Amino acid sequence: MFSWFKNYPAKKLKKRHSMLLEEAMHAQRNGDIRTYSRLTAEADELFQQIKHLNQSET
Repeated sequence: MFSWFKNYPAKKLKKRHSMLLEEAMHAQRNGDIRTYSRLTAEADELFQQIKHLNQSET
């Protein structure tokens, strides 16, 4: 009944994941490959956490 009050931790992680990917894209376009690699690695770790949270919810 009050599911809209429920806090979904994956939602915050998804937002951070998309922000990291966008920052990585800009770094790649600017030629900063080291920053691009670091940001994509962080985004991949977050994606694994999101995947794990989604599997535990079902």
